[in-house]
Amino acid sequence: MPKLSPTMEEGQISRWLKKEGDKVSMGEPLAEIDTDKATMEMQALANGVLRRILINEGQSAPLGQTIAVIAEPNEDIESLLAEAPAPAKQEQEKQEQPKPQEQPAPSPPPPQAKAAAAAASSGAAPRSVDNGQPRAAVSDSARLIVSPLAARMAADAGIDLRSLQGSGPGGRIIKRDIEAAISQPKAAPAYPRAVEPGQLPQIGASAYRDEPASEIRKVIAKRLVTSLGPVPHFFLTTEIEMDRAAEMRRGINALDPDLKISINDVIIKVAAAALIQHPEVNASFQDKFIRYYEHADIGVAVAIEDGLITPIVRAANQKSLSEIAAEVRELAERARSRKLKPEEYTGATFSISNLGMFGIDEFTAVINPPEGAILAVGAMAAKPVVRDNEIVIRQMMRVTMSCDHRVIDGATGAKFLQTFKKILENPLYLVV
Repeated sequence: MPKLSPTMEEGQISRWLKKEGDKVSMGEPLAEIDTDKATMEMQALANGVLRRILINEGQSAPLGQTIAVIAEPNEDIESLLAEAPAPAKQEQEKQEQPKPQEQPAPSPPPPQAKAAAAAASSGAAPRSVDNGQPRAAVSDSARLIVSPLAARMAADAGIDLRSLQGSGPGGRIIKRDIEAAISQPKAAPAYPRAVEPGQLPQIGASAYRDEPASEIRKVIAKRLVTSLGPVPHFFLTTEIEMDRAAEMRRGINALDPDLKISINDVIIKVAAAALIQHPEVNASFQDKFIRYYEHADIGVAVAIEDGLITPIVRAANQKSLSEIAAEVRELAERARSRKLKPEEYTGATFSISNLGMFGIDEFTAVINPPEGAILAVGAMAAKPVVRDNEIVIRQMMRVTMSCDHRVIDGATGAKFLQTFKKILENPLYLVV
């Protein structure tokens, strides 16, 4: 398993591009690997034949573990297979065992043996053993075993995983099961009967399904633990009048509809300008020193299927609104298809998370270490405000900046937000 991103600790086989027995050449794509942030192609490191696949689709392996063997057709690979992880060796030995000849049907096993077999197939271990027989072995019939690839395909196709019978090891639902379900004609939906008043249905504990955590979800979990706890957060909130910024955006798009400038693009540009004016905020804590950056490399939070990723607009302070808009669209599209390169989502100096499009008025975001701050942007909405002792309607937007107190003091963060607010309320400052 190769290291395909700076923060990768293990990888999950999304898809093998070659099968056992195929010839491969050095540098040829061999498999697609789900890393912590993206799906990356793994290339073959030698010429030869793909003699053995040791890690199947949907399974994970730590960095450096043998996941396949490339060798010459007649080359002895037994020593390599002997060093393979135990689960892989057991699966391989199972596949290599000769099929037993037909024998008379055995007598039914005792109930205890059935329980043990059920426990083994579901992954549950017997609780105790009495005279060689397991006691109180339980099979969890509600538990589903699904490969991450199959889970994503089922979600995209709207398929209920509980309606499927897995064909993988231990009843695991895998890619071919989803493909088969997609190819089948859909049955008419069944509607439950109405419940008579006073006759509530008897419902037990909810059924559930377990899915292996994706690599990106594992990394999000680890980074949040190392952020909100160890990083001393404090939060600053301000409200911004957005009428002029919205009017500027409408005017630009009217001149050239192909530009498709969004309010978020304007926010990125304004944040970059404010960061250059306040370099104390464009900084990160590095244990024994604080690092100050010359350019505003702004991470833009993008929601993807199984988590969150922040593609980076490099040197946003030096780019025009049209350049920022085009770059954000292109990065977001590749982020959702998990095609970003590691350098495109690591190393931001400041991040922006915008949930305004979901109708969220205000929220706080968790800092992505080692960055010193992140800006949480809420929805823009018409509100009554007082201007010159009169009540008028204005487009207002609330933003909250989460700050790392080891890098940014309260007054420092407040001055940054003052500048950010001044430019956003008067966007002509961008051309002065």
